[in-house]
Amino acid sequence: MKILKTSIDKIDEDIINEAINVLADGGVVLYPTDTVYGLGANIFDNKAVRRVFDIKERSLLKPLSILVSDINAIDLVAKVSLSQKNTIRQYLPGPYTFILDRKNIVPRAVTSGSSYVGVRVPKCEIACRLASIFPITTTSANLSDDEVLSTPQEILEQLNREVDLVIDVGKLDSNHASRIVDLTRIKPKIIRK
Repeated sequence: MKILKTSIDKIDEDIINEAINVLADGGVVLYPTDTVYGLGANIFDNKAVRRVFDIKERSLLKPLSILVSDINAIDLVAKVSLSQKNTIRQYLPGPYTFILDRKNIVPRAVTSGSSYVGVRVPKCEIACRLASIFPITTTSANLSDDEVLSTPQEILEQLNREVDLVIDVGKLDSNHASRIVDLTRIKPKIIRK
């Protein structure tokens, strides 16, 4: 496991490129977002996605959300109507995950076989840059249903499993995961505050 320290406000091209290479090679990366640290894997690598489930001790029946590089990239993984896009543009980038109809390109391993997908564009350039080549998983870096912690050191202790790379920006201000909003209904519904 390699730990790379940087600042949340500074984009270090070497760190971004190294992390993307790790993701492209089937690795799992612990990375910062605008809410909490996340666990990332290339969504098109089923083995890497399975490792995220294993690291978190998460049920395979609970889907993972996807992080894309920007609002326009949402169209790659989800079917988005004009009204949904208008809603999304009001809140993203930001601390929200939107549930949308999944496109077939998204592997069933990520969505646990669901026809829906959670999509995120955080207000964190590091996280968005990691998804610049392919979408990645975004799920809080904690044991499933356990406390969400704020520093990589605490997180790695709790997980008690190795990831391939850690992007350490120190303690994050938030310990609350993103708000989840279901846009597949006629009226949007908040799933998680």
